[in-house]
Amino acid sequence: MTTQINTDFSQRIVIQPDDYRWVDSPMPGVERMMLDRIGDEIARATSIVRYEPFSEFSSHTHTGGEEFFVLDGVFSDEHQSYGKGCYVRNPIGTAHTPKIGKEGATIFVKLQQFDEADTQQKVIDTQTQSWHPGLVEGLSVMPLHEFGSEHVALVKWAPNTQFNTHQHWGGEEIFVLEGTFHDEHGSYPQGSWLRSPHLSRHTPFTKENGALIYVKTGHL
Repeated sequence: MTTQINTDFSQRIVIQPDDYRWVDSPMPGVERMMLDRIGDEIARATSIVRYEPFSEFSSHTHTGGEEFFVLDGVFSDEHQSYGKGCYVRNPIGTAHTPKIGKEGATIFVKLQQFDEADTQQKVIDTQTQSWHPGLVEGLSVMPLHEFGSEHVALVKWAPNTQFNTHQHWGGEEIFVLEGTFHDEHGSYPQGSWLRSPHLSRHTPFTKENGALIYVKTGHL
């Protein structure tokens, strides 16, 4: 039976760190927190994956593409090593063999979600990239990827920043990397994941500790 987790994309989904339930992968020392999933070992999936020091994952080909962001530690494969804050896109048909070093690694990863025409391979060290002013005072934006209606960026929120009420054409997905993100529906600490459907709307803001978020829009 096919694994199905949060497969109704018309629903708003919120997962916070207290909700995490880690499950073992087929490889020793590698665990997953499945955020959404359609399929079994090869799946359309959004997950947090935690690698113990010196763990490995078997060689695999990305039949639907792979996008990941390194949350902690150092993720490595035969191509290079990617430290905390690295954003990587491996398009359809690419392959690699993850082999993790002494630091271990935790990544936020999305699989099997690329448009076939989106063939750009990317490695962006967000620790060294410049920020651009956002739409309101207190917001800074770092664009990461754009293809068709899909946009991916980091957004840095200064403390006590208020954003406009807005509607999500094509949906919105957020992973909170630092601080606490808020809207009229609730508060979302570091490690929270939000998926909001097409034409949903909200009015986000921060309080005294600000926030850094990964945001993807237009893909749902």
